[in-house]
Amino acid sequence: MPRHMSTRRLLWALPALAYTVFALWYTNLSGPLEEDEINAFITQLEGDGLAPEQIARLRRFMQEDTGRHFLMVNLLDLRAVPDAIPGMAPMESAEAAMGHYMAYMVPELSRRASHPVLMGPAVFDAMDLAGIEGAEHWERAALMRYRSRRDFLEIVANPEMRLRHPYKVAAMEKTIAFPIEPALHYADPRLLLALALLAVVGLVDLALYRRRREASVAPT
Repeated sequence: MPRHMSTRRLLWALPALAYTVFALWYTNLSGPLEEDEINAFITQLEGDGLAPEQIARLRRFMQEDTGRHFLMVNLLDLRAVPDAIPGMAPMESAEAAMGHYMAYMVPELSRRASHPVLMGPAVFDAMDLAGIEGAEHWERAALMRYRSRRDFLEIVANPEMRLRHPYKVAAMEKTIAFPIEPALHYADPRLLLALALLAVVGLVDLALYRRRREASVAPT
């Protein structure tokens, strides 16, 4: 095989391999939660002192697992000054309290292929509101991607969460968080990375080997 053909195959094979490794890591390949996993998580959460209604909600969330990734939709309205947390260090601002909470969340999310998808401040009050009172004003919104419900529960059931979550609660005037499984998700990094790699490798291939082909057929 000509040397340039071997090099050309490597040009395509190496990015394909890198993409495959990333896609395998980024995708939940373990399927939905099993009953023994659910029971183990429930035992952990009960030990952390969660209220029975919270335990029941999380049990149902686990039992209805589809094995797919999901996005957590968050609407947040911060307090001017965070509430005091009994037995814990006070924070000077709601932003500082949220920062203390996120200092735990960010590393835990990152190692589980979970991350923010969209974050931003509100620029106006609610433009459409029905069936709910006191929800006209929100300060910011965020979408958080979780690779699986298993990953989410590993973060929530970690004993460190029991120490950090009160800071989030203390910082909030009000908040709503609920999960969705996206039907359309054009910002999925698997799609974006595939398109970027195809474009870059295709252009490099064209630049390197088109001139070689043209030179090989040029009249002498």
